[in-house]
Amino acid sequence: MITADAVRAARVTIGSDLHRTPVFSSVTLGPNVHLKAELFQRTGSFKPRGVLTKLRSLTEEERARGVIGASAGNHAQALAWCARREGIDAQLVMWRTASPAKIAATRGYGAEIDLEAPGPETVFDRLHELVEETGRVLVHPFDDPVVVAGQGTVGLEIAEDVPEVDTVVVPVGGGGLVSGIAAALPNVRIVGVEPATSNALTAGLAANEPTPVSPRSIADGLNAPFAGQLPIRVAREYGVQIVLVEEEEIEAAMRFLYERAKLACEPAGAAGVAALQAGKLRLDDDENVVVVVSGGNVSPETAAAILARP
Repeated sequence: MITADAVRAARVTIGSDLHRTPVFSSVTLGPNVHLKAELFQRTGSFKPRGVLTKLRSLTEEERARGVIGASAGNHAQALAWCARREGIDAQLVMWRTASPAKIAATRGYGAEIDLEAPGPETVFDRLHELVEETGRVLVHPFDDPVVVAGQGTVGLEIAEDVPEVDTVVVPVGGGGLVSGIAAALPNVRIVGVEPATSNALTAGLAANEPTPVSPRSIADGLNAPFAGQLPIRVAREYGVQIVLVEEEEIEAAMRFLYERAKLACEPAGAAGVAALQAGKLRLDDDENVVVVVSGGNVSPETAAAILARP
């Protein structure tokens, strides 16, 4: 089980090499609502927190073998950037229909990219094939205790910037971020938000084990084909609540963040705000809420299409 001590240790490991992202109030959303702007993190999402923590835990022999990961784009970009920073060779397994902008950014950070997987349902099968073939060290995007502890550093910053926080609302894909924040803030209500069409953690909690889903959401950063065993355990242990949002609710939240909060986020980053705006959460009038805006990596074409819709 991940503990707050593990998260605090991860913050020491990261040091000052990543950004401390800002927290903004949002009176329009509510008198006590704040936005944690992880889209301003290096590579445009929270992902480098866990990746850098993991890379700095590797032995010299493991570093020499190189690393490998699978991702729709945000973990891929984070692993590519962090590996280059640490002087480690990286390979990323992405799928053919992943965002071209995210593929290009990952390649731009210097990683080798494999696009043999046709979609998210098969990407981990391809990943495990390549782990066997190459001997590279797997840096899992969400089912690794070191990675999860690194993601939890978001929660430590929230507690320091909004010390009276009662509830933290977190977008959910494979479950690494929400479980890390839950471990960092064991006495705070944690709400995970999944697209209704990409509900891996909901399925995993129902079955009490990783359960394959066929994710199909405009929020591609949340399109995990399953939730990790570790996030499932952590979410259950810390009582994480899960709510589902619809595609049009995610798009409306993205437009709100762009127009009113001036945050150019990706659809995945808007999922938490979507839950608030759609009334999916029961909040007391004096409840202090922080919503994590988890990323900002969206292609201009996708952003323009969403922003143009009424």
